[in-house]
Amino acid sequence: MFEGMSLTSLAGQLVSLVALGLCIVGFASKRDDRLMLLLISANVAFALQFALFGSWTAAVLSLLVIGRIMLARRYVGSWRVLLAVLAVNLIAAVLTWQSAVDIFAIAAAVFGSVGMFMLRGIPMRLMLAAAAVAWMLNNIAIGSIGGTLAEAMVLVTNFITIYRLARMKRRYPGVF
Repeated sequence: MFEGMSLTSLAGQLVSLVALGLCIVGFASKRDDRLMLLLISANVAFALQFALFGSWTAAVLSLLVIGRIMLARRYVGSWRVLLAVLAVNLIAAVLTWQSAVDIFAIAAAVFGSVGMFMLRGIPMRLMLAAAAVAWMLNNIAIGSIGGTLAEAMVLVTNFITIYRLARMKRRYPGVF
């Protein structure tokens, strides 16, 4: 499976597995602050992984996710900040564009930004699921095993949470 792979690609696979581990530990945590710290660390690892695979748009947009997480927590519902974040992502994508594969990273950035800034509850998680699918497609396209598995885990975890929230809404109408 790994025969014929360059050292850079092997390093990319290793870093993608580190990112997967950070995601697993983060989502297993019951503390939000620890989850956020681990997700920030995972995005640094994802950015490094994308750089090792030569996927520069995905690398830069992964780093921008870190800032987006911090801004979205502070400026919930702000169209101004959302549009500024989208503009920065678009400029970064234009400057780093290499191929049609970069569309997946751009789609993930848009879905994630809209979801985090403008939505809450199930609608937010559905938008974040769309972002996870886009990141997964990007990882499949570049051949990242750990990145693909990480996004699959995020997707499954997200849908389990959506199911639990929907069930709570039915049990306790008006509360959620």
